[in-house]
Amino acid sequence: MGDQEKFDGVLLGLATQMEGGVPELFDVLFSFLSRKTDFYTGAGLEEAKKMVLNAFEKHGATAREAAEAARRKRAEDQKKLEERRAAKKASEEAELNAPRIKEISEEEAAEFERRKKENSSAESLSEKKEDKDEEEEDAEDKGKLKPNSGNGCDLENYQWTQTLGEVEVRVPFKVNFPLKTRDIVFEITKDAMKVGLKGHQPVIDGKLRNQIKLETATWILEDKKTVVVSLEKINTMEWWNKLVMSDPEINTKKVQPENSKLSDLDGETRQMVEKMMYDQRQKELGLPTSDEKKKRDILKKFMEQHPEMDFSQAKFS
Repeated sequence: MGDQEKFDGVLLGLATQMEGGVPELFDVLFSFLSRKTDFYTGAGLEEAKKMVLNAFEKHGATAREAAEAARRKRAEDQKKLEERRAAKKASEEAELNAPRIKEISEEEAAEFERRKKENSSAESLSEKKEDKDEEEEDAEDKGKLKPNSGNGCDLENYQWTQTLGEVEVRVPFKVNFPLKTRDIVFEITKDAMKVGLKGHQPVIDGKLRNQIKLETATWILEDKKTVVVSLEKINTMEWWNKLVMSDPEINTKKVQPENSKLSDLDGETRQMVEKMMYDQRQKELGLPTSDEKKKRDILKKFMEQHPEMDFSQAKFS
């Protein structure tokens, strides 16, 4: 954390108490400088103005650079998405236009029929197992909601989305007048949050699914009608199944992270996430996980190295 970022929690707490928003925050800060320091009198008014303008230009440039970088990243992500869609469409069209009939010899036909009969019993057993696993999964996840496109949930009064590291909450207020920051009630701790309008029941008021980094929590008023809250998770290896504990659960087995997001992780974390995703898919298909496959490979190698041993009566879990 940078030297300036360590004060974000204090300043955020101060800003949320300002009904007049940024103008009131400036008024309070300059009042403090006037009453408790020699800011205005020490080096003169012109020097004080110069100091303010220098800080304004410095951080204004940083904000513009960050906004431009975010715009470029969105454009790059959109381009990658369109390329993947185009590649998928081209593949589907190629498959659709491929010849469906291939002339084979009598020997090839006989071999095909033989293999078909050999595999029929194995496929039947496999299908029964998959059906059973699906029934068990459905029973376990019965009543859980399907995640929205952002891997969160669209509820009656608000929407939330998530990545492994962050959560975004959007609370639209159905009012017939433009909102101002002073109309908003926002309270946040590391494990609880309240969002609402003054004089009304809170839209969100409860314990969060897990802890967040308080110093990076922010909110803005978008289009004078929607509060957008950005939270950073402490545990970046977990998908939340709800925003606050009073929310209905989503089925995290159906979460579909964007592959492009994996590139933002460090090497060790990325490998761990990819392994988790692979193992989850294998379990859903009734197939061995990466650890189970590794054990089987070791056992197979051991059996090959010791042909004199009889494993026919051995039982392995």
